Amino acid sequence: MAKTLELTFETSNGKATKISLESPVEPVNSEQVLTVMQSIISSNALTSPNGELVAVKGIRLVERNVTDYEI
Repeated sequence: MAKTLELTFETSNGKATKISLESPVEPVNSEQVLTVMQSIISSNALTSPNGELVAVKGIRLVERNVTDYEI
């Protein structure tokens, strides 16, 4: 099972952009993640083709199961 932490931001163009982090520490501390996301926004540390990051839109833990079949 692969897990990723998806950080979703709203951009200055009104669109969403995501950052995915592999193998996050669990349990996820949403308050700490929110603080880091706000720091990313306030420092303009990252850019997006859809414009500047202006707001936190969401945080989610995604779990993916893959089953390979012999052919």
